[in-house]
Amino acid sequence: MPDITAKLIKELRDNTGAGIMDAKKALEESNGDLEKASKVLAEKGLASAEKRIGRATENGVIESYIHTGGRIGSLVELSCETDFVARTEEFTKCAKEIAMQVAAMNPISINKEDNKEYEDEQILELQVYIRDSSKTVGDVVKELSARVGENIVIKKIHRFEIGN
Repeated sequence: MPDITAKLIKELRDNTGAGIMDAKKALEESNGDLEKASKVLAEKGLASAEKRIGRATENGVIESYIHTGGRIGSLVELSCETDFVARTEEFTKCAKEIAMQVAAMNPISINKEDNKEYEDEQILELQVYIRDSSKTVGDVVKELSARVGENIVIKKIHRFEIGN
């Protein structure tokens, strides 16, 4: 087994935001391979995020996005469990990017449960994420939930367009 150094643990923590012990265990499990350790942490994080679904989300932010020219805009309510997480830069950045997604892609519904009659491209959580085409918006929210350790939910969206 390779030597798991503090430097290696720190590098993994910087890349993933994981705790010291979680990073050390993931490195041990992956024989010191940073890429494999990152995947191990991501899988564990997403699994724990699934367990949080259903927990109350009574804090969060309402974020806006106005597209250049001022003809299209959107509002998004992104909710979480605590005001501590709601005030983080990572959380507000995610809310802003989701608002940008809403302005660009004009979803009709937030998730499939809200409205089963729409196509996947019309459902926000199933849309391809505009910042990374390998993910959906739902994946981005789950990843954030895994990193911060709280249930995160897109509660409301609204898109405005001049002339419509």
